Amino acid sequence: MEAIFSSPFFGITLSILAYQVGLLCKKKWQLDIVNPLVIAVTIIIMVLKIFDISFEQYNAGGAYISLMLAPVTAALGVAIYQQWQTLKDNWLPIVVGVVVGSLSSVWSIRILSQMFGLQPQLAVSLLAKSVTTPIAVELSQQLGGIEAVTVAGVIFTGIFGAVFSPLLIKLLKIKNPIARGVAIGTSSHGLGTSKALEIGKVEGAMSGIAMGLAGVVTVIIILLL
Repeated sequence: MEAIFSSPFFGITLSILAYQVGLLCKKKWQLDIVNPLVIAVTIIIMVLKIFDISFEQYNAGGAYISLMLAPVTAALGVAIYQQWQTLKDNWLPIVVGVVVGSLSSVWSIRILSQMFGLQPQLAVSLLAKSVTTPIAVELSQQLGGIEAVTVAGVIFTGIFGAVFSPLLIKLLKIKNPIARGVAIGTSSHGLGTSKALEIGKVEGAMSGIAMGLAGVVTVIIILLL
């Protein structure tokens, strides 16, 4: 069994099967809160815990799936290109929305960290929770944060955005597709953008743009603090 768990095929197979279960659950219940990614992550964690499998063993295959993140992110360029005229006509509100959203994200963490008395190292580890993982990890390292805490914060933020963004959009009655996309991309990076693409083409394109801009803006904000 040890040889099976250590094989790269184990991590790949487990990830694919867990996500397929998530898709089946989503198809059956048709609820936004039933997110395939959340279900897949839960299944994977349970399997690793039950069979006492280390993350290193799982990641021998899981790392190959992570390699697909770059091509998938690059593929967002197609959606952005298709909405190029919309971007040109609305560049100012998009930029303002991203800046305001990024400021809100960073300052909310600072305020909450002070309220709950978090240690400075933990606080800086969470400052970049709303940007994509590579940027967040690099910022955390430069600020002396804990990389594992940063990654956990980024993943939780992304999953939360993917699950609850449709509900919040309905609750707040946000009709404008550009506003929807900017809000999702700024607050919940790639995972949120994947949900924005499901909501609509304009939302997906604007979310992809906002995700990239939010990374740059957040870096500037944090370094100026």
